[in-house]
Amino acid sequence: MRPNSLHAVDIAHHVHQQTDLNDVAANGPVILSRGEGVHVWDTEGKEYIEAMAGLWCASLGFSEKRLAEAAYKQLLTLPYYHTFFGKGHEPSARLAEKLTALAPEGLNHVLFQCSGSEANDAAIKMIWYTNNVLGRPNKKKLIGRIRGYHGNTVAAASLSGQPHMHADFDLPLTDRFLHISNPNYYRFSNPGETEEAFSARMAAELEALIEREGGETIAAFFAEPVQGGGGAITPPRGYFDLIQPILKKHDILFVADEVICGFGRTGNMWGCDTYGIRPDILTCAKQLTAAYQPLSATLISDRIHDALMEGSKRNGSFGHGFTYGAHPVACVVALETLAIYEERDMVNHVRSVSPAFLEGLDALERHPLVGDARGVGLIAGVEIVADKATREPFAPSRKAGLSVQKHCEANGLIVRAIGDRIAFTPPLVITRDEVAELLARFRKGLDSALAELGAAAPQVAAA
Repeated sequence: MRPNSLHAVDIAHHVHQQTDLNDVAANGPVILSRGEGVHVWDTEGKEYIEAMAGLWCASLGFSEKRLAEAAYKQLLTLPYYHTFFGKGHEPSARLAEKLTALAPEGLNHVLFQCSGSEANDAAIKMIWYTNNVLGRPNKKKLIGRIRGYHGNTVAAASLSGQPHMHADFDLPLTDRFLHISNPNYYRFSNPGETEEAFSARMAAELEALIEREGGETIAAFFAEPVQGGGGAITPPRGYFDLIQPILKKHDILFVADEVICGFGRTGNMWGCDTYGIRPDILTCAKQLTAAYQPLSATLISDRIHDALMEGSKRNGSFGHGFTYGAHPVACVVALETLAIYEERDMVNHVRSVSPAFLEGLDALERHPLVGDARGVGLIAGVEIVADKATREPFAPSRKAGLSVQKHCEANGLIVRAIGDRIAFTPPLVITRDEVAELLARFRKGLDSALAELGAAAPQVAAA
């Protein structure tokens, strides 16, 4: 079903910045009706490979009955309770123990929310609170990155380096939110500049910002191991190795936003493991429950936890929390999700299928529309260009990324255009055969988009 009325569904929730509103107005949104594994079907019976795992999150696909059964069982016993006023419940306690056991070293405490946005918002509040308790009321500024994405609350959107999320929203909220460059090596490196030299330039920019603002005013640096909302951008070689000593030097916290990367997406349990990041705070969500329930977590170090406890004594209570944070149904689904990851050795499964996925995308760099294809594990971004030789992008009015997205959808493949980058995060359970079919459908989508867009480079025959 493709309803013509924009009121057929809540369009505000179904269209995003990468959606052509004119097309939606003319044809209506695609209404999905069911899913099985990595496939979904719309109400007209059309089948798609869901190469974005929904919104980066449906890691176990769309038909994992164990998660539904875990939720149902909990609904019959304790369908809801909170963790306020000295109360709690067993699922949240078990999940906290499990997460802190899995977390990078030193993250021994956890606070639960419902979304990644809330997890990052909570991190911001706790950082500010901690510095007040420690007698550092001026150490409050936060550094994000251009095209970084940390959520849609007022604070998280301010931290995010997404211009469309600021325009007409009166954001960033205050001058506490600072931004450094997007570390997209393909798009922003200088001619002849190596990845290592590019990383050094990015690190030098960070240090210059800190020196200019004063390290005593800067509280934390937020970064996704792989920049998801920026277009599935992997960091250039050496980037985090150079960033971390600068933060340490100025006593600036590193917050690792693992909302997309956590739980095997990069071929390790955490993106931090993949890139050698040693965070002071880690936020996670999405694959924590394989998207079957809304749940997020903010994991913190002993130092921050101790400051929160001291502040609670001073203020009479810790004035923060959410009605549905640590919801028992969500917690048992998360526990079952983590059990499935372990039983099926999902991290090694990702490592086993990742080469075919990444090598297949890399081979498409020979396509006239593809300027760059890179990723890690089962997350990747493909940059669409007008001229491969010069890396010249299409004019924004051409909506090249949306064209590719539209033609992929017509060929039974759901991807996401982020500007003119095409992002991929298929469910972790994808098989090699399904990877091959994903790549074949993407190739067809690219060919159809080329016929619509044209390109400066000549058509290259398929290998």
